[in-house]
Amino acid sequence: MATSNGFLTTPTKTMLNDKTYSPSISRKHHQSHRKATDSSSSFKARFEAYNRLQAAAVAFGEKLPIPEIVAIGGQSDGKSSLLEAFLGFRFNVREVEMGTRRPLILQMVHDPTALDPRCRFQEEDSEEYGGPIMLASTVADTIKSRTDAMLKKTKTAVSSKPIVMRAEYAHCPNLTIIDTPGFILKAKKGEPESTPDEILSMVKSLASPPHLILVFLKQSSVEWCSSLWLDVVRKIDPTLQRTVIVVSKFDNRLKEFTERREVDNYLSASGYLGENTRPFFVALPKDKTTVSNDEFRRKVSQVDVDILHHLQNSVKGGFDEEKYKSQIGFNSLRDYLQSELQKRYKEAAPATLALLEQRCSEVTTELNSMDSKINATSDVAHLRRSSMLFTSAICNHLGALIDGAADPDPHQWGRTTEEEKSESGIGSWPGLTTDIKPPNSTLRLYGGAAFERVMHEFRCATYSLECPPVSREKVANILLAHAGRGGGRGTAEAAAEIAYLAARSWLAPLLDTACERLAFVLTNLFDLAMERNHNHLCHADYAKKDVDMNGYVGFHAALRHSYSCFIKSLAKECKKLVRHHLDSVTSAYSQICYESDFLFGAGGNPYRFELSAQIPLKGQENVPPTKRADEDITPGKLVETQEAYMTVLETPSPDGKEHANYIEGGVKKRQSRIKGHSKLLDNLRVKNKSFSYTEICLLAAQHFARIREVLIQRSVTSALHSGFLTPCRQRLMVALGLDLFAVNDEKFMDMFVAPGAIDALHNERDSLQKRQKILHTCLSEFKSVATAL
Repeated sequence: MATSNGFLTTPTKTMLNDKTYSPSISRKHHQSHRKATDSSSSFKARFEAYNRLQAAAVAFGEKLPIPEIVAIGGQSDGKSSLLEAFLGFRFNVREVEMGTRRPLILQMVHDPTALDPRCRFQEEDSEEYGGPIMLASTVADTIKSRTDAMLKKTKTAVSSKPIVMRAEYAHCPNLTIIDTPGFILKAKKGEPESTPDEILSMVKSLASPPHLILVFLKQSSVEWCSSLWLDVVRKIDPTLQRTVIVVSKFDNRLKEFTERREVDNYLSASGYLGENTRPFFVALPKDKTTVSNDEFRRKVSQVDVDILHHLQNSVKGGFDEEKYKSQIGFNSLRDYLQSELQKRYKEAAPATLALLEQRCSEVTTELNSMDSKINATSDVAHLRRSSMLFTSAICNHLGALIDGAADPDPHQWGRTTEEEKSESGIGSWPGLTTDIKPPNSTLRLYGGAAFERVMHEFRCATYSLECPPVSREKVANILLAHAGRGGGRGTAEAAAEIAYLAARSWLAPLLDTACERLAFVLTNLFDLAMERNHNHLCHADYAKKDVDMNGYVGFHAALRHSYSCFIKSLAKECKKLVRHHLDSVTSAYSQICYESDFLFGAGGNPYRFELSAQIPLKGQENVPPTKRADEDITPGKLVETQEAYMTVLETPSPDGKEHANYIEGGVKKRQSRIKGHSKLLDNLRVKNKSFSYTEICLLAAQHFARIREVLIQRSVTSALHSGFLTPCRQRLMVALGLDLFAVNDEKFMDMFVAPGAIDALHNERDSLQKRQKILHTCLSEFKSVATAL
């Protein structure tokens, strides 16, 4: 018995001391296997939840920070072959790679029951998927046809709207990869020359979000220092912290390795990548012949075995397997990406859950608001009240912008002087050959600030305009006509008439241009007021009130049109008003005050100024005669009275004798030429003052300057302010109200029930309902996922 006990006891101790047969170890192994199974199950649940969320994001344009893998690289760097290796079957995507100009989201789902691959494409602008596609060739054709249709619709060379394909297969991992068009240096035949830049810009935009994992492919034949696209990746991810670098076609490099040092130096990428960046080295089957899916997967695995065998046996000393073996082969890359994506999903689940709850709440609010709008289409009183409140809010914002405001951002909404001129189509000021650049012309201004800048620019333009030169013929025609009226005021009236004509001809276009420029500034304020109102609704409690009129396109169009008509009417009225001021200061009744101001001095009596004038009319046109040294023609200074004749020399007569016309009391008489001024005829002699062409031009220029000063400083400036700004502050709401609301209910409702308006609201509500449904489904899934974490 003792022996028996000892025999029985010995094996028992042996089993307890041997870990291989320990019952506790067996239980631990079973628990570990169960945990692994549970972990795999929870990962698949997370994966499915993120796939569904990704589909919803693509369908509805949601911007959600979903962890995703984005494959980027140059064309022909092996991206298409890598995607086929992940899928576990070939679908000839490389044959349409040159034709693909849209991102492709591959949602690979490991389904043990799918012995043959089942591919389904998400419908454009919908979260629904189409029927399963079993033929591999049909997959490539679908990708190409969808790409062509989108580019034809958008009339572009590339499109950032992705194609979503879901592949369910027993031999693919749970992995989602976004494939992007390959970088190219030159557009292919038939494509715009800008295609390479557009692809580069699109890929940069897609890969920029920090929650994405970048898989960058580079051919092994390209040296690290010569990799053009690696520099592009560094601009997207400068530290390469979220970039997985894959050296493709690694088998092409193997023949260059002869000893261990060469292999280890290449695998380390020493000096070119960061210390924590470990590239993967992958080769895939080069045989492109049609083979079964099982044979394709066998060849993929065989290439991994062959590469390791070559490095271990064909290179002297092999390579540092402990350090680099995990980075070699397709299977190593697949396992790493699947593990990394699983880790990212787990880390992002809580934040994604919180974001989903927020989006669900926002969509519900939008849906309720849409329902209220649809219901309000049959409630005229409610619509009148809401539209009046909205119009009042817009008018208040317009007033605030005129009084001075910095919201919205002037850098975005303001305009420089040159931009105002360009957008208004008005251009430069009429009559001026030089550009007028007022102070602050380069600042982006709007509202009251832009209005005052145009006013200052108008004053600068007006004072840059001088009285234009007048020909001798014009002076003669005006002067001689006035001299015949008697009273001795011919010269003064002639100079004034010249100034009046110049002011009407040259200042009137400037006044019209000023009105048009100011009207343009005020018209632009409508968009700013709408943006300002939108910002206030988003950040204030106004959103709880019934003043949100978004979606009522017809009402917005009517409000904009009414405001535009109001500003146009103000511009028309202001043009008439400033023209009236111009006519007033250039009328004959305003001449006395001007003569009293600058022609005769203070207290001067214009009626005692008797004159005729003698003007030489020979000589070069438009050139004033030279002033004599002893002649003082200072403007405003009287010259001593002398006797002379008003003489206009004529063309010599055929008999060789010159004749002259003498004017007395408006009656012309033919006389023979008077030789010398000593022989004066008593019936033509008048007391007068001698004025030259130069003096008359100077008097006209002074009169023009006086007109300009009185017009701009005293009349027009205040007229433009009161003509534009005062009505905007005091009459705008009344004018808009009369135009929009002082109508019967039937006409009022035309703004809200225009053809297609109600259908558009219903379509928007249907879209919101679909979005709400899919987001609530995703929210429920993520709640379950979060519970399992």
